[in-house]
Amino acid sequence: MSAVDSSAEKKPVSVEANFDGLVGPTHNYAGLAQGNKAAEKNAELPSNPHAAALQGLAKMRALAAMGFAQGVLPPQERPHIPTLKLLGFEGRDAEVLMRVRRDAPELLAAMSSASSMWTANAATVSPGADTRDGRVHFTPANLATHLHRSIEPVVTGRALATIFRSEKHFVHHAPLPATPQMGDEGAANHTRLCAEHDGHGLELFVYGEAGEKDPKPAVHPARQNRAAGEAIARLHHLDPDYVHHAQQKPDAIDAGVFHNDVIAVGHRHLLLHHEQAFVDGKAIRNWVKRRLKGRDPVFIEIRDRELSIEDAVNSYLFNSQILSLPDGSMRLICAHECQENDKVWAAIRRIVDDPLNPITDVQSFDLRQSMRNGGGPACLRLRVVLDPAQRTAVNPKVWIDDALAVRLEAWIGKYYRDRLVLADLADPQLLDASRSALDELTQILGLGSLYDFQR
Repeated sequence: MSAVDSSAEKKPVSVEANFDGLVGPTHNYAGLAQGNKAAEKNAELPSNPHAAALQGLAKMRALAAMGFAQGVLPPQERPHIPTLKLLGFEGRDAEVLMRVRRDAPELLAAMSSASSMWTANAATVSPGADTRDGRVHFTPANLATHLHRSIEPVVTGRALATIFRSEKHFVHHAPLPATPQMGDEGAANHTRLCAEHDGHGLELFVYGEAGEKDPKPAVHPARQNRAAGEAIARLHHLDPDYVHHAQQKPDAIDAGVFHNDVIAVGHRHLLLHHEQAFVDGKAIRNWVKRRLKGRDPVFIEIRDRELSIEDAVNSYLFNSQILSLPDGSMRLICAHECQENDKVWAAIRRIVDDPLNPITDVQSFDLRQSMRNGGGPACLRLRVVLDPAQRTAVNPKVWIDDALAVRLEAWIGKYYRDRLVLADLADPQLLDASRSALDELTQILGLGSLYDFQR
């Protein structure tokens, strides 16, 4: 939670809450994400959904125990039979699974992906301090560049509207049109900078592609379009003077930086990034210096000579979370892989040991199941800044505490397999178990009839 100036009058303050995605029962390694080096490298290896879900939950539980506002978002129904039927596979559910495995196994993999676990891609969120009407605005990402992710937005929107249901405090927009010209990958390409969470912030939208004249990646798709960020800024009623649109370096995308949060992370007045993150990093820094009120910004730029893009991508250093501590300092939450890479760990130690920046502490977590599929600590969370009244209006059953964590651990143990290969995705028993799990989860979290099979 954000620090409070001890010299100022004490008052309720906004918090930056993290809402992590629960890993779904069909967590598998199908290598579906083009440009995601980890997903491509580990394609077709056996996965462990049970371990994956527990690893993600352990991070949530630890942050809640530290005193941070920590919520949970549900996984989605997979395999998604309604989409398979839209694609021409007829019959009962078991027959659909048999036919798609026989005739189009790539579609079975796409319709079984547990990728909704990475809630940094769930939506773009603007807090009430930045919006004209003072409400928190949500726009679910359309995820238009990949089939397996493009089926997520409908249920994502339902879940967000159920959890953040008060019209007095929250506004829910429809996803942007699902076309490449409006490609939107959510908060993974969006950063908010501010002096304090209560105050007016700066909203930085990062894109990979815009007009014909802009440089483009040559190998991998640019998943975020500038037009999407511009549309969301309008929908969220943001002040144009406090919005900046910046382009990712195309070479970085081709090197495996499929989202900006793989090479840059911001928190409050701090921006940590690799020197290859942006086409024009100087313009970003100048804009922040001009517009940020109430605190001097801090920029930490990691140079190529200190750390290559390859090491950054392999360790997901820049996909770390940064959290504010009560004394005003910050803690870096990283994956174990950062400790296992000498160059990365040395870069982290230099950051922590530098008295000129607010990061004074680092803590690593075992997220190997997610990391092998291409998602680090920050991929797993959606940040939502909430003032005290907005926080009270959130569905109370989604806040992680020890009691909920224990209940979810038992739920995972009841339904999740400890080994899954791609052939298992056609098993009707996996579909039945997944639906039973999700049906029980909606009762635990008070989500109502969220899924298609419940409606």
